[in-house]
Amino acid sequence: MALPALQGTGFQFRRILGYFPQDISLAFAYGSAVFKQIGAAQTNVKNMVDFVFAVDDPVTWHTMNLMQNRSHYSVLKYLGPKKISTLQNKYGAGVYYNTLVPCDGKVIKYGIVSTDTLVEDLLHWRTLYIAGRLHKPVKILVQKENGRLQAALNSNLKSAVLASFLMLPESFSEEDLYLQIAGLSYSGDFRMIIGEDKAKVMNIVRPNIGHFQKLYSNILQECPQAVYKQAQGRIEVDKSPEGQFLQLMSLPKHLQQNITDLVDQPGRNRDVEEVLLQVAQDPDCGIVVQQAIFGIVKSSSLSQSIKGIATAGSSQEWRLH
Repeated sequence: MALPALQGTGFQFRRILGYFPQDISLAFAYGSAVFKQIGAAQTNVKNMVDFVFAVDDPVTWHTMNLMQNRSHYSVLKYLGPKKISTLQNKYGAGVYYNTLVPCDGKVIKYGIVSTDTLVEDLLHWRTLYIAGRLHKPVKILVQKENGRLQAALNSNLKSAVLASFLMLPESFSEEDLYLQIAGLSYSGDFRMIIGEDKAKVMNIVRPNIGHFQKLYSNILQECPQAVYKQAQGRIEVDKSPEGQFLQLMSLPKHLQQNITDLVDQPGRNRDVEEVLLQVAQDPDCGIVVQQAIFGIVKSSSLSQSIKGIATAGSSQEWRLH
């Protein structure tokens, strides 16, 4: 079963997929060309459509794509599909982007990620690169029957809610929650500092509240640590040490480890559960969680962008995904 609110798409987006090898486990389109963003019409890249394709076998997929769409690649095409796949998997956030590609009357950018790398990021937030993109509304174009991938997609949304709960007060509006969720993957992204619109998160959320509600309303209704007053658009969460501990223990494993590394004193080497129990009782619990997410995003966004200069062959990679 597909994620709520991710069903349906424009005919042209599906048609664009016909230009690529079809062995794709998940394909989605995203960004201001797909969902309205305040102020997006004034940007120079308003017509570029962004895609991500998750594939089970990157070497085979790049082999086929090099035969069909060799011109999409930078000079790295001369390295061949195995080296391209190694570059994709071993460096940055595990994504290989081809950008500024003319296709079916549009200019597109598409990223290739292995299904295994995607699932790992969705479950554990090792990079929060594609997982963070999927915290926000996207248009699913292809989603093959894959129970492991579907479970990871759902887990990623639940993790976004719990992490945001820890950084918000006891009572807040739905919009506050969606602003917090949408901002998770931008926290620590150096591109937000060197030229991106500082109001980008607000511009994403405000016109798309309905899309966020479809993504998250069921999770909020079923969450035992929250009271979701849907009619009033308000949420109340358990901010007791016990409640925060349960939320911390449900976070992705890599984020838990980052929190532990921030808090644990050198030489003590306490286990994660012991450290999270301490953090749950700290008045600055939300700040600690925020700093840990900042560290994940800072590392992956910088390394992915450096890789993107080579794969894109231009400075376009510095545009925020």
